Amino acid sequence: MFDDIFFPHTADKYREAPLVEQRERYLAHLKATGARRSTLRKCANDQLSLVRLLNLEDGERVDRSRIEAAATIWARPGGRRCDRAATPKVRDRFVSHGVRWLAFLGWLDEVDDDRHPHHSEVQIFARWSREEHGLSDATVQSYCQAADHFFRHLAAKGVQLSAVGMTDIDDAMAAEHERGAWSRRTRHAYAQRLRAFFLFAEMRGWCRAGLAAGIVAPRFMADEAVPKGLPREDVVRLLASVTGDRAIDKRDRAILMLFIAYGLRTAEVGGLRLDDLDWENAMLRVRCPKPGRTHLWPLSQGVGHAILCYIREARPSGFGRSLFLTTRAPIRPLVRSALGSIVRDRLAGIGVVTGRRGAHALRHAAAQHLLDQGTSMKVIGDFLGHRDPTSTTIYAKVDLAALREVAALDMEGLV
Repeated sequence: MFDDIFFPHTADKYREAPLVEQRERYLAHLKATGARRSTLRKCANDQLSLVRLLNLEDGERVDRSRIEAAATIWARPGGRRCDRAATPKVRDRFVSHGVRWLAFLGWLDEVDDDRHPHHSEVQIFARWSREEHGLSDATVQSYCQAADHFFRHLAAKGVQLSAVGMTDIDDAMAAEHERGAWSRRTRHAYAQRLRAFFLFAEMRGWCRAGLAAGIVAPRFMADEAVPKGLPREDVVRLLASVTGDRAIDKRDRAILMLFIAYGLRTAEVGGLRLDDLDWENAMLRVRCPKPGRTHLWPLSQGVGHAILCYIREARPSGFGRSLFLTTRAPIRPLVRSALGSIVRDRLAGIGVVTGRRGAHALRHAAAQHLLDQGTSMKVIGDFLGHRDPTSTTIYAKVDLAALREVAALDMEGLV
C-alpha cells in the first residue's frame, strides 16, 4: 500500500514504523472508498505522527481528548518538521484523521454527549417499528427523532420515563410552541410521533398507562398554507447557472433537471439506480417511497442528455448501482439531506437566500408551472404522484391568473 503513495525509499520508512499493519489496512480502506493519492499521503503522515506522539500500542484505547492534545503539540512550530505553526484547519484535519482511524480499528473511546438516559428504550422501539411493524427506515427515523427530542427535554428536568406524567408531555409541547421555531403542522407531527412511542412504552410497561391517549396534537387545516414554490424566472436562472465542466457541476445539473422537469421528491431522486434508465425506450423508472408505488416517466431528451453526460464523464465507477454518488471520498450514494443541500447551495449561488429554498420548492414550482399552462388538476396530481386528489387542490389557491379573471367580471346587476 505504501508503495502506491510514496517513493520506494519513503515507503520503506513507513513500513518500518510501529503498527504498520493497522496503518496500512486503514489506508487500503480509504483507497477503496475513492480517496485520492494526496489524501492518502496526508493521512499516512498524520497516522505516523499520532503513533509517535501517543506512543501508541496495539489495541490501546484512546479518547478524543488525547488525540486533540497530541494535535496541539503537533501543530506547534517544529512539531511537524515545519517552522510555522499549523493552521486551525490543518490541526482539525489531523484530529479527524486520528479519530476516524482509531474508530475504524475499534480503539476509540467514544463519549456521546448527545445521548439521553433512555437511548436504549428508543433503540428497542426503533427495532420493533422496523421489524415487527414494518415501517420504513425514514418513518422509523422520524419517530425516533421525536422521542429523542422529548427525552433531551425531560433529562434537563431530571424526570425518568417511569415517572412521566401528562404535565411533562404538555410542558414539552408548550415549550415548542413558545420557542416559535416549529409550525403548527410540525408540532402536530411531533405529537403524533410521541403518541406512537408512548403506545409502545405502555405495552412494555415502561411508563404509566393512558399517557398515549392523553397526547392531543395541535389542530391544523391540511391546506391552510400556500405552497411556496420558486418563481419561474428563478428556476430558469438556477438551471442556467449549472453549466461548468467540473464533475460536481455535471452531477448537480442532472439532479436539478430531474427536480425541475418531473417535480420529484428527494427520496425519489436519491433512490434512482442505473437500472432505472431504459435508454432504448426512453423511459425512467421512479420508486415513490411516500405513496409506495413505482412510476414510469418518458425520459425527455434534455434530462436524458444531462444524466448521460454525468454517467460518462463525471460519475465514479465501481461504487455500486446508485445513480448519484458523492464526488469526494468516501464515495457513497447521495442521501436526501445532501440532495436538499445541493439545491439550497445552488440557489444561494444565484442570490436566492430567503424563503423556502429546498428541493420541495422546485416540486411546487413544477406543479405551479403546469397549472399556469392550463393543465388539469387530475393530470397534475398524477404528475406529482398524489393518491388523494385533495392533495393537489391546494395549488388552485395560487392560480392568480384565474383569480384575476374572476375579479375583472362585471358584477353589475348581480349585487
